[in-house]
Amino acid sequence: MDILSIAITVFLVMETLNICVLYFYPNSSLGNGVGVFRAYEESKSNPEAHALINYLVNWVAGTKLIFVALLIVILATGSATTKLLAVVALILSILSFFWRLFPAIRKMDRGGWIAPKGYSRTLGVMIACFVGGFTAALAMFLVMNPGA
Repeated sequence: MDILSIAITVFLVMETLNICVLYFYPNSSLGNGVGVFRAYEESKSNPEAHALINYLVNWVAGTKLIFVALLIVILATGSATTKLLAVVALILSILSFFWRLFPAIRKMDRGGWIAPKGYSRTLGVMIACFVGGFTAALAMFLVMNPGA
């Protein structure tokens, strides 16, 4: 298995676990569970708000499922070029976290709206590690396959 396939597979496993958390244990504080947000628990006293939050949580899970399915197809049938371009697309799309989501969660963290305190930093480091891992895999692939 080449380095790009390994990187994609690791990401697939982690995202599959996140999908399971979102669909079956959304109030968890593990993975992408929304249990870290104080508003999630508070929304249970407002059925309309809680229904919206549950809808959005399932929407995120469904979107992740689409990406996982596409990555499985790429792993199973994709050429080296397709996998290379998929990794570039993953790097760019994961980086988008820092444009809108990171500022929002950092604001919530500073406001005491999530627990544990400092979660935004932990999440930012984790996302940066994904980007770094994919970038390292891409660099290694290009060094080992100079004509790619």
